[in-house]
Amino acid sequence: MSDRSGLIEKTVQKLRSQILGGQWQVGDRIPTEPELTAKLGVGRNTVREAVQALVHAGLLVRRQGSGTYVKSISEMSMAIGRHLEDAHYTHILEVRRSLEVEAARLAATHRTEEDITALREANRLRQEAFLEQDIDRMVQADMHLHSEIARVSKNPVLASLYDSLTDSVQATIRRNVELLLRSQVRDDHDDLIEAIVLGDSFLAMEEMGSYLETYIEGQPE
Repeated sequence: MSDRSGLIEKTVQKLRSQILGGQWQVGDRIPTEPELTAKLGVGRNTVREAVQALVHAGLLVRRQGSGTYVKSISEMSMAIGRHLEDAHYTHILEVRRSLEVEAARLAATHRTEEDITALREANRLRQEAFLEQDIDRMVQADMHLHSEIARVSKNPVLASLYDSLTDSVQATIRRNVELLLRSQVRDDHDDLIEAIVLGDSFLAMEEMGSYLETYIEGQPE
């Protein structure tokens, strides 16, 4: 391996570690080439080729005129995402329902005061995004709230499985948001969050299940 190839590979590994380590979340724009060049201490061509390698790997995505964004934050998510590329939205929503209804139940059982604060803040950010009707913010805020519920479940296997579906979940959320904006129906998680806060696991399951069922029923055949 040449010195240049070795340098590119080291740069790829550094960036991959930062992505998989959660320094940037799905949907976040990574620093620009000049910023990465200064931060990593390598040339712009090296940064450009390293970023392109991660685009090909499915961790990053370039958006013309906007920048480069995180597409996936786990190797498992990449593998599952490729497997589910052609899956029907209804099938993905059904898998979400199975995971998230249980996550809501466990969250209501195991939430702490710190968790309650985090959930309420995530819900507030979601409400703000939905009021502004900014689709990108709506998608990210909704994903963040649902990820928080999975985290609060205190079941690391469930949370990991949910995170592995990030790409597919993001696609279903974007589709749901677009349907929501067209229909102008009320959509909030106030009752769901309150059920978790009160420790009412049955109501939390019911709220999460009915929320996702609404979108499952709204999918075209």
